[in-house]
Amino acid sequence: MKCLVKICGLSHAESVKAAVAAGADALGFVFAESPREVSARHAALIASSVPRNILRVAVMLHPSIERWREVETIFCPDVLQTDARDFDYLDVPPDIARWPVVREGTPDDRQLPDPFVYEAATSGRGEPVDWRIAADLAKKGRMILAGGLNSDNVATAIARVQPYGVDVSSSVESAPGVKDPELIHAFVAAARAAGSASGTDGAHAAGASAKDPRR
Repeated sequence: MKCLVKICGLSHAESVKAAVAAGADALGFVFAESPREVSARHAALIASSVPRNILRVAVMLHPSIERWREVETIFCPDVLQTDARDFDYLDVPPDIARWPVVREGTPDDRQLPDPFVYEAATSGRGEPVDWRIAADLAKKGRMILAGGLNSDNVATAIARVQPYGVDVSSSVESAPGVKDPELIHAFVAAARAAGSASGTDGAHAAGASAKDPRR
């Protein structure tokens, strides 16, 4: 079964089309300070033709309530991805899935959310996490592995960690914030081949489909 593949940090219509054509399951749009930051209206525009079976993910970091409301009402995401603690104060409708971000270095005795994104302390810099630690955490819930992944190492990461999904941004760029269609295709292809070879349940784990990652 396939491993869920998310292409994050999309800011141009051409990049969105490339990710869709490559077969990505989820597309991330960043609404936080970053070279990849987009406005809610721009994201809604470039994502307007994305097929409904592909998740549109709002990627945020400690957003204000007003900022989240703007993204929610204008962009209308399928998923909100932000640090786990942010969900303590944000009002997220039940029809929008939650992908809490758990960062490397936080206490290991916590109750892990399901699903969750696991990445380095700082987002968007291509910093890898310790795959040994990630593999242990992946046994406790549906982990979307992020940080330092590329087409050369994603197969090894999937084999070692056995994640529910993988998330990539900077390594599929020709410059900060500028996605490269060839690199996107190479990453998705490598992740697909690795997921099939390793038997990773991916988007169908625990009875879930790629369109409904909450269950």
